[in-house]
Amino acid sequence: MLKSRYSIAWINKLAQVPQAAWDALAMPLKTPFLEWEWLNNLEVSGSATARNGWLPNHLTIWREGVLIAAAPLYLKGHSYGEFIFDNQWADLAQRIGIEYYPKMVGMTPFTPAEGYRFLIAPGEDEGEIVEMMVHEIDVFCTKHGISGCHFLYVDPTWKSVLERSGFTGWINHNFVWQNSDFSSFNDYLAVFNANQRRNIKRERQAVEKAGLRLKALTGEEITKPMLGLMYDFYADTCDKFGWWGSKYLTKRFFESLSDQYSDRVLLMAAYNQDNDQTPVGMSFCLYKGERLYGRYWGSFQDIDCLHFDACYYSPIEWAINNGIKIFDPGAGGRHKKRRGFPATPNHSLHRFYNNRLQQILCPYIREINQLEQKEIEAINAELPFNQKNNSGASTT
Repeated sequence: MLKSRYSIAWINKLAQVPQAAWDALAMPLKTPFLEWEWLNNLEVSGSATARNGWLPNHLTIWREGVLIAAAPLYLKGHSYGEFIFDNQWADLAQRIGIEYYPKMVGMTPFTPAEGYRFLIAPGEDEGEIVEMMVHEIDVFCTKHGISGCHFLYVDPTWKSVLERSGFTGWINHNFVWQNSDFSSFNDYLAVFNANQRRNIKRERQAVEKAGLRLKALTGEEITKPMLGLMYDFYADTCDKFGWWGSKYLTKRFFESLSDQYSDRVLLMAAYNQDNDQTPVGMSFCLYKGERLYGRYWGSFQDIDCLHFDACYYSPIEWAINNGIKIFDPGAGGRHKKRRGFPATPNHSLHRFYNNRLQQILCPYIREINQLEQKEIEAINAELPFNQKNNSGASTT
């Protein structure tokens, strides 16, 4: 490897990298969550900061002044906002006298959505660049006493690349909807057994009977006041769940999306039929290419089944009408399987720099993976689809 050809820089502010240079690497990817605007907004809005336990520590590789590779990375003093739950690992480390924190994490903060990977310019030797980046991470973590490096919600096509570099893969699962060439919402309904079709229709009718209609807002409709209201809904929902509410994002984060990122945002707004000015509830989604991501939702009124319609049914209907193939509605919620979201594996990758942790946890992870795969298969065996159609029940 001709390392002298490259210049390596660790940076603690994404703003230190020109947006055009970063996005030249990020825009070709399927995920929107590694783009400069999203990641930089997390930092400058006060959402992902050292004070909140997310110290930006991004790795960049340059050649003759041109950015050719980058890895969004954070030093963490806790495990909140990751949605890959390694708390038992931290407890084990404490019991045997090992400092688990700080750790290094590669992911988009607070975003349990598949797609993380190193950003590498087209035409570069990926194997050579990955080897160099992993080496730099190893050196940094060893020098600074970092217990481990963890890449979360990785692009599954990238997983084997890092496993060849010695990372251990851990399987978890989300619930993800796949569009089986549906041409209408009725096509989506047709995959369910008769009982569940009736349930879904009843849930949507409950929203109509409450005098509400849902409207998809995109483009120029994504205004700063509307995003400010979305923050209020988000904050209210988080507050209702107390400690588990996961209120990580600031109002400034939401409002800033109107300037440069509105072409990625979908708001599913619920209006009273006699008032089309101010929504009573709303869900927040992002889309890019053929993928839609559900993120947040809220309502100031307790309206039967509005959550299901705003977060699942109306986004699915919008997805079908707009050529979306994959809809990831967000973390958690086994109730999603009853609405056509099969359990789908997501992958994380782990390396421990303490030999005792490496020796204890890596065999444990491999054993847990076998049990997790069985869990995924058991969940998908109970999907309420009709016998002629097991659409989307992928366990790969």
